[in-house]
Amino acid sequence: MAIEIERKFLVNTNLLPQLENGKKLTQGYIWNESNKSLRIRITDTKSFLTIKSGNNPLCRSEFEYEIPMTDAKELLRLCDTKIEKTRYLIPIENHTWEIDIFEGKNQGLIIAEIELSSEKESFFLPKWINKEVSQESKYLNVELIKHPFTEWREG
Repeated sequence: MAIEIERKFLVNTNLLPQLENGKKLTQGYIWNESNKSLRIRITDTKSFLTIKSGNNPLCRSEFEYEIPMTDAKELLRLCDTKIEKTRYLIPIENHTWEIDIFEGKNQGLIIAEIELSSEKESFFLPKWINKEVSQESKYLNVELIKHPFTEWREG
């Protein structure tokens, strides 16, 4: 079984380095329950079907398979709503940070993610990291589909 260990952070955009070579991602969910989901993701040149399960936002089972682009486009049509974002990669020491700049109903949200080999693995925290939100499920893409960032109320 594949386990994804991922930590998520909000970003101080004033301290971010110049971002280059971003990849546009579009994704939707065929099914989306509290502890499992089936996602379709399309990038510029590849497409994937991903199954995720588990209740811990920090550590979940993940099974990801590349699928033909024509299949992915057809499956994405089955999704009521979609997430669109541009992903930038920033290598730092032994890790690669993924910076996701969301669009559409999640515009204004910028998340930095880092994948780790264990929950206790140490890593360098760049100065542009603002706040960790790994345990806040509202920042999961599967939740952003249901409750987009632009509809959040402060307080």
